[in-house]
Amino acid sequence: MSIEITITGAEMAQEEVQQYIDYLQEKTGRQLSRLNIDVDGEYVDLRYTLSKVPFERIRRITGYLVGTMDRWNDAKTAEEADRVKHSLSQSPMEQVVGL
Repeated sequence: MSIEITITGAEMAQEEVQQYIDYLQEKTGRQLSRLNIDVDGEYVDLRYTLSKVPFERIRRITGYLVGTMDRWNDAKTAEEADRVKHSLSQSPMEQVVGL
């Protein structure tokens, strides 16, 4: 993955830039997608953007937080199939009154 790097205020050696990248990736535990380095005399300001993390949908089914049901045994799969599924289309009162 390539990192978009912008350096302002001074020239900087590639080794020093790589040290900043390694430091930030170790500190955050994620890959960088963008790094802005602003050099002001002896001070360096690092502004960075982390790469996106894949998102997995998590649902609460039969009391468990799950992403997928592919690792469930037959009993748990049957429990999910037998559960009552609620809808938001009509409230119980609307069904009784016939609204």
